[in-house]
Amino acid sequence: MISIATLGPDGSDGCQAARRYSPDATLRFYNRIPDIINAFINEETDLALIPIYNTREGEIKEYFRLLEQLEEGYWIDNIVLPIHLSLGALKQKSPENQQGEKRRIKTIIGRGSVFRQCEDYIAENYPEATLMTVQDIDLAVTDIQARNLTDHAVIESEELLHRHGLEVLNREVVPHNRTRFAILGSNLASQTGYDATALITRPLKDRVGMLVDILSEFTRRGINILDLRSENDIKTQKLQIYIEAEGHIGDAILSQALESIEKNVIQEEGALKLLGSFPRVDMRVKKIKTFGFIGTGDMSSWFADRLENEGYRILMTGRSTTLRPAEMIPQVDVVIVCVPISVTADTIRQYGSLLHDGQALILLAGESENTLRTAMESTTQGVEIMLVHNLWGPQAVTMKDKNASVVRTPRSGSFCGEFEAFLYKHGADIFQDTPDKHDLLMGVGQKLPTMISVAMATTLRRHGINCKDIGSHSTLTSLYGILAMARVHNQNPRTYAEIMATTGDGRKIVRSFAEDLLHIINLAEGGKISELCELMDQNRAYLTPAFLDARMRQARAVDAVLTKTGMKGEV
Repeated sequence: MISIATLGPDGSDGCQAARRYSPDATLRFYNRIPDIINAFINEETDLALIPIYNTREGEIKEYFRLLEQLEEGYWIDNIVLPIHLSLGALKQKSPENQQGEKRRIKTIIGRGSVFRQCEDYIAENYPEATLMTVQDIDLAVTDIQARNLTDHAVIESEELLHRHGLEVLNREVVPHNRTRFAILGSNLASQTGYDATALITRPLKDRVGMLVDILSEFTRRGINILDLRSENDIKTQKLQIYIEAEGHIGDAILSQALESIEKNVIQEEGALKLLGSFPRVDMRVKKIKTFGFIGTGDMSSWFADRLENEGYRILMTGRSTTLRPAEMIPQVDVVIVCVPISVTADTIRQYGSLLHDGQALILLAGESENTLRTAMESTTQGVEIMLVHNLWGPQAVTMKDKNASVVRTPRSGSFCGEFEAFLYKHGADIFQDTPDKHDLLMGVGQKLPTMISVAMATTLRRHGINCKDIGSHSTLTSLYGILAMARVHNQNPRTYAEIMATTGDGRKIVRSFAEDLLHIINLAEGGKISELCELMDQNRAYLTPAFLDARMRQARAVDAVLTKTGMKGEV
């Protein structure tokens, strides 16, 4: 049977957390966190359980320094415990008030952490009371009973109050109160697929940009930072940084980041101390438990992997899966449709009626107006609906700095908001659109450029132009279009054919462009140089100096890459 060191007394929050972690464990109670750590270090117990964060009082700073002492052992798990605090006092044989008046309390006894959690309640209800902080709550209650102090009250768990025979004056004095406890053990925890890793730096030498450079090693690999704090080491007064990041120390991508931080950023071997890896814990309440996908293509798998890494359960359905969409839909909170654009509306018509009130339908689609109209017509009023158009493909490593168009509807609710928060967390640049605005802008951003690229390649093929000659007769500016043409034709043609065939307001853009192109061709072939200059001046005035300056800076950055040795010739 294992033994666990935790904060006492019997019935305390630490006791309840330890019982939740291991109901049959032998518990050893201590009054201070340092005593718990020392008991574990000295092998007096198998495990240690310490509070590290409370939703009311924030970080429990004491543990920040104490975990650094762990030369042997690791942070291996977490328990998040709802904290139920009540106010109790000695029972009165003859109540002083007969009219239901609030009992007069002069002194309130409690632990320091409890008082920090109950600041608002005490200020509102007992602003004149003296607060007496104690370490041993059992001893304090025994003293109150021995001296018959009826004007003294205690704030603790209701279980502890009842155990001492106290009368509960007020239950649940602090709502939304939860504490995260860390479990310390001798061996590193195994990978679960939904993990986090905690580490702390040794005291660091001063160096400009140190923190930014450390964070960039995580950011460029798409690793999310869950917690970040810094503090000066007491002895040396040098900076120490605490980081909790998503992933297990056994994950290659996280290990690479930590290795680069030591070698290239801090440039000191042994600069990072691993505190532990453990199943990830989220103090926020997630409403969504399960996502179900209709569609098993690369983009569906891309999103499914990342959602699963966030702790959601994922069910996949498609033409090749044993599980069918009709069987999956009743089992999930959110249904995601991610199929080719040309069959999205038909898929919604086929399965939309199977969704029930309280579920959500999220559409990963590149066409908005027709798709959303079909979804609204095919589902009941209680089904949430939202469209998300991710402007990246499955080759992308992360969402960071990638554009995502989000089209909310009057029926977008908390489930849709949670999915949008998932996009935001992973660094996507989110743009809120209306259905018609989305389709119009996709005409500019995708439909038209794709058609131009296909037309350009078709023209090269028609005239038998050798691809090797293109680079030698191009300026840096004209290379942009050639690069886009090559990129389109180097990927799945079905994807781009679907983009070109979209309906909605994007068609206006293509038609208008065709008309404007013919007009410009006629001006050019007619030698109308003044008219062409006037047309470009009008365009330049419309595009605004700010827009042109920003895009010129981007163009110069691309030029710098293209002019590197060998790059221009490769194109």
